[in-house]
Amino acid sequence: MEETAPNVGTKDKKRVLMLISDTGGGHRASAQALESMFEQLAPGQTDVRIVDIWTDYCPFPFSHFVQGYQAMAKNPWIWRYTWYSSAWAPNENFLNFCSRVRCGKAFRRCIDEHDPDLVVSVHPLTQHIPLRVLTQKGGGMRKVPFATVVTDLGSAHPSWMNDQVDACFVPSDAVRKVAEKRGLSGSQIRQYGLPVRPSFWRSTRDKETLTKELGLERERKTVLVVGGGDGVGSLGAIVESVARELSVTCPDSAQVVAVCGKNKELRERLQSKVFGDVHVQVCGFVKQMSDYMAMADVLITKAGPGTIAEATIRGLPTMLSSFLPGQEAGNVNFVVDQGFGEYNSDPKQISRTVASWVQDPKKLAQMADCARAAAAPTATQSIAEDLLAMLDSDEDEKDDS
Repeated sequence: MEETAPNVGTKDKKRVLMLISDTGGGHRASAQALESMFEQLAPGQTDVRIVDIWTDYCPFPFSHFVQGYQAMAKNPWIWRYTWYSSAWAPNENFLNFCSRVRCGKAFRRCIDEHDPDLVVSVHPLTQHIPLRVLTQKGGGMRKVPFATVVTDLGSAHPSWMNDQVDACFVPSDAVRKVAEKRGLSGSQIRQYGLPVRPSFWRSTRDKETLTKELGLERERKTVLVVGGGDGVGSLGAIVESVARELSVTCPDSAQVVAVCGKNKELRERLQSKVFGDVHVQVCGFVKQMSDYMAMADVLITKAGPGTIAEATIRGLPTMLSSFLPGQEAGNVNFVVDQGFGEYNSDPKQISRTVASWVQDPKKLAQMADCARAAAAPTATQSIAEDLLAMLDSDEDEKDDS
């Protein structure tokens, strides 16, 4: 959705400033999901500004966080070192000090331009400075309510948690423990689940309709292989290995959907291959992920929190193929411990395991039940309702004063 120009023609609406960084697609997707829910719950009453504050307002090198994230994500050992070293309190304090000195004025300019009635952080690096700026603007007492919506699932970096927030929305018991360890009180912590895209709020349409629309074959078991928006990792090797295994063990009874995202080279390479007695559909970036998940019997994906949360809503057995050290390691535990999936990075072993699931309807049904038990389909609405209540409460306080 397009960002609204600051302070233009929206004085009759309550302004909500959502602070993100586009380090991975989950932060913006969660913010947009909440924006959509605001409009559903309170039509025409809010003006939501989703701002990548580091990129849009801060000086170099802070303005290049996105490029740095992309580089580290492709080199897990660098990511591991950065994640764990920055979680050590002395290093975290030093990094906060450096970013505050270099970017404090930039954050204040952003907040001044948007003049929010509520600030929502949807990124681990947008708590410390904005809370400080808002307190300074209030003459030592922050007047604008502030909430954090944690978009990690099975674990979370400590920087997500700041005991000065009015509310911190956490998706799981594991993340709640991180918040409690950082000193947040029970009244600050609210646990509902992860906000997900609007298409996952609704019930799915019948499979006959979806089969025709998506170009799939209804009588075949469907394995959905997702590589993220950039289609990175060993997606190609996994698709080829799974297709070969299914063509041998489940000839003419299985199909594979490969979602390559923005990776055009991989998409064209897979489309040029012949896979034998298995139907393979190769896609680029898709908008109907909810529909594909509704049709799938098994999902193979990296351990991204948003995809996992969406898979639980669709009751989808899940094979995890990779994870970012630290940040996504807990997501693996979430899937395995809840009983709806496994983790393996070897394409051959992934293909053997998935083929065994496809041939075992009882196991698939049990895993699907476990996935649905772990789901939080109403999380987006619950979080949005609380945020709107914070807006109303702040308005009441202004009226009383």
